[in-house]
Amino acid sequence: MGRSISALSAPKGLLHAEGAAWCLLAAFSLTDCADDNQRRLAVTAIPSGRTETPRRPKIIVGVDGSDDSRRALAWALAEADLRNADLHVVIAWAFPYAWGRGFNSEWADDADFFAKAAEKEAEEAVAELLGSAARPTWLHVHAFEGSPAPVLLDLSRDADLLVVGSRGRGGFRGLMLGSVSSACARHASCPIAVIPAAEDRSK
Repeated sequence: MGRSISALSAPKGLLHAEGAAWCLLAAFSLTDCADDNQRRLAVTAIPSGRTETPRRPKIIVGVDGSDDSRRALAWALAEADLRNADLHVVIAWAFPYAWGRGFNSEWADDADFFAKAAEKEAEEAVAELLGSAARPTWLHVHAFEGSPAPVLLDLSRDADLLVVGSRGRGGFRGLMLGSVSSACARHASCPIAVIPAAEDRSK
């Protein structure tokens, strides 16, 4: 079977922030094609007389309160400002281990509590980053129930760029990528930027 290449629009200038970020970009996808010698670029055809309203780019950044996620948030904020994009700050939350669904009569209230606590944590990270600067109207904060990687991967289906820190709260020192950033780099449906940890200058 032959293969056709569907070109994706990858954001330019992904290394503008601090000059230290590396990016893993899904620049194209391969699909089976009936003609072995055929190579086709994917294009969008708009019928004559019709116009299409341009959509603002959509950037997703995952946060979890770690230093690496704060660096990812700062990078994503600068990129969204540069690209005139909407920035969606996403934090994932889950019930504590062995939290018994069906045994807790206050389940709905507890879910609301954990969701609000997670959203508050993300809002505080945004406020800390912005300082006295006005909050952009294109910046949005969301808290979703679930594990971070599946939540971010699901959101990447409708995004133009996914931004994550190299390691989160549970990262093991010495590893280049944590489990969430590694899963996102492998399976994201859009281009992804993985922002590395700050250099340890004490060594």
